[in-house]
Amino acid sequence: MLKRQVNNYKNDHDMKQDIAQLEQTASQVRRDIVRMVHACQSGHPGGSLGCADFLVALYFNAMNHNPAFSMEGKGEDLFFLSNGHISPVFYSVLAHAGYFDKAELATFRKLNSRLQGHPTTHEHLPGVRIASGSLGQGLSVAIGTALAKKLDGDPSIVYTLHGDGELQEGQIWEAAMFAPHNKVDNLIATIDYNGQQIDGPTSLVLSLGDLKAKFEAFGWDVLDEPKGNDMASVVAVLEKAKSHTGKGKPVAILLHTGMGYGVDYMMGTHKWHGTAPNDEQLTLALAQLEETLGDY
Repeated sequence: MLKRQVNNYKNDHDMKQDIAQLEQTASQVRRDIVRMVHACQSGHPGGSLGCADFLVALYFNAMNHNPAFSMEGKGEDLFFLSNGHISPVFYSVLAHAGYFDKAELATFRKLNSRLQGHPTTHEHLPGVRIASGSLGQGLSVAIGTALAKKLDGDPSIVYTLHGDGELQEGQIWEAAMFAPHNKVDNLIATIDYNGQQIDGPTSLVLSLGDLKAKFEAFGWDVLDEPKGNDMASVVAVLEKAKSHTGKGKPVAILLHTGMGYGVDYMMGTHKWHGTAPNDEQLTLALAQLEETLGDY
């Protein structure tokens, strides 16, 4: 079954999806997210919904990747999810991209499932290269991988995604110093800049200040995209970021998204960071999200 899926993916998706197709995929991914979290009454829908546009644009437009999957990933772009609690969106995108059967999404957070609440490697789920339950570590891993690609003469790009609350971890800033010093210019790190974390707005929990100025002061090339849930804007900023690689600096994208984007009662509040919808709330959410590719 998986082999057939991979072959279909290669045949059907050799060409990048256009904006309309990407929007349809993102809508289906959002349906998957709320259904997965509802089914097990556990998980993180808010950030997952907000990052759907980014991950769909990444996997179906920006990245050169192979759903047949090898841990080494030689000759292809690689992605590391650092804020691993938004695993529902990651799993859904991987499934739709052909890494595994989307019917497996129904096992999310269940006993003996490969789709744990935070991605793990011992489950051997295709598409997952690091365990990312502990925040702050993904940038360091990505830098090491990017340096390895340089040593191998591999021109591919390494991508990461981080929560803005995750930037309160000190390891992030150690890595942020290391990358420019070592000219890790095959790296694109995206910040999910939604201004919310589990305990409240980031401005109240621990203000991030001027992130653009901070990354630039560390030596990064920074792109600030205020429309992080507009698919055309997300595609454009990823293309621009790619054009900035290979010029001596790592690239950071500050992607302004909305927590819970696409479901009106979840939008803009930290209360849906890690809360599952009940039956009535699921019905309301699905009524706002178009079924475009068929529910699992």
